Amino acid sequence: MPEPVDPTRIAAGADEKIAAILRAAASWSTEAPPQLTPAIRAVCVRLAEMVADQRHYMAPLPEPQESERKAMLTEVANRLRTGPIARELKEYLDALAEMELRATGSWSLVATAQSEWVQTAIDFLQKKARDIPAAERPDEYWADDVVAGVIASVKGIIGADDLYSRIEAQYAGKGRPPVPRDE
Repeated sequence: MPEPVDPTRIAAGADEKIAAILRAAASWSTEAPPQLTPAIRAVCVRLAEMVADQRHYMAPLPEPQESERKAMLTEVANRLRTGPIARELKEYLDALAEMELRATGSWSLVATAQSEWVQTAIDFLQKKARDIPAAERPDEYWADDVVAGVIASVKGIIGADDLYSRIEAQYAGKGRPPVPRDE
């Protein structure tokens, strides 16, 4: 029987992940006008919540690390969904959720929903940029760059880089067949 997870350790791990997520959001906000910072934070927080919810699709770790990771990612997702950050960004997260519901109802189940969410996040940031004076708006493709960067940052922070390898291994047997080399 596996040992029970240490709640103190889980909470500390969740605190570290959330702090790293907020640092990533702050980093991606540095080149945008300050009025767009909350919108960028909302995109980062929402994406991190969704990626943390992907914990069931990650390549398994040996026990007890697997139980610990799942518990910690559950805690991260719950805090991002209902904690003080969610309350602080409520207006932005609600506006993003309204757009998401029209575009992506099944982030973790349908591959196209993930790409549709990316477009939804870009549209959300572009909409927020249109709310500020034209002279202060970032260039035309800034939202694409921010969303791509946020995705890479969040996946790295959460540890979801192995998500595609897990899916590939699940559906392709033992992964991709070796590529023949010309010798």
